[in-house]
Amino acid sequence: MFTPRAETDPLEGRFDQLDRSGRVIARLARRPVWPVLAMVLLTAGLAWWFVISMAGSIVELQGSARPLGPGMSLISRFLPVEPGSFAATIADLCLSADSGLVLSGASFPGLAVALFVMWLAMSAAMMLPTAAPMIRTYAEIADTAVARGEPVIHPAVLTAGYMNVWALAAVGFTLVQLAIGHVTGMSATAPVKGVIAGLILLGAGLYQFTALKQACLTKCRNPFTTLFARWKTTARGVFRLGIEQGVWCLGCCWALMLIMLAVGSMNVVWMAALTLFTFLEKTGAGRVTTKAGGAIISVWGVALIWSALA
Repeated sequence: MFTPRAETDPLEGRFDQLDRSGRVIARLARRPVWPVLAMVLLTAGLAWWFVISMAGSIVELQGSARPLGPGMSLISRFLPVEPGSFAATIADLCLSADSGLVLSGASFPGLAVALFVMWLAMSAAMMLPTAAPMIRTYAEIADTAVARGEPVIHPAVLTAGYMNVWALAAVGFTLVQLAIGHVTGMSATAPVKGVIAGLILLGAGLYQFTALKQACLTKCRNPFTTLFARWKTTARGVFRLGIEQGVWCLGCCWALMLIMLAVGSMNVVWMAALTLFTFLEKTGAGRVTTKAGGAIISVWGVALIWSALA
């Protein structure tokens, strides 16, 4: 919990006993907004580094002749490779067997765990930056409550609830990827091709025009209403608030995340592009971005299906 301010303390807010740097740190610590955003950025940064390191390890293991999807031919040359690291171990598990065969093989558990870790890291890297406005809104409400002497729960609990939803989603994405690999016989990290890739893109594009997408996007764009109306002062309550916001976010972005199957699940170029698009969608107004993105993705999907069937 944040400690309420002592209104009777005449030195409150001055911190005259500290040096200049100490006063800056003390004032930042008193207000949760910026430290929480720094925590979010740091966590997302670590997730991005893990995913980029994993992609570099996959390129090293399978050779530059098999880039991880569109746009990765050039950038793959500059990806970091850390032999023996956790990222390299996960990458090795992803490539240890043909995912089209592992459903009946002994290597299935290891591959499933590796894919889950990959999807969880991708979710943290892509979704935490887009959740920053929601976390900031909570921190600002909490800061106001602290100023009134009310107890509040640290925003990290809210963030944990939010990421819990994406951890469950990572399980679903893993199962979908394994199922597609079983049907197509392709390796776990290779981009899905042909009709299946086209159907994934077409479905993701059409979802952009649905009422459910718009309802979830509206909730993501206006977290204040939910957070203020359902304000909780217990850790369990705030964790559930995070879960609720995570569900709205998942409803908004699950189809966009599936696009990674069509472009390569470790394609950091498309990860960055989708992260930027999602951030613009959540922080913007109107439906221009959503509809434009949906139209482009749908046309792309139709083109792939047409090409595969021609």
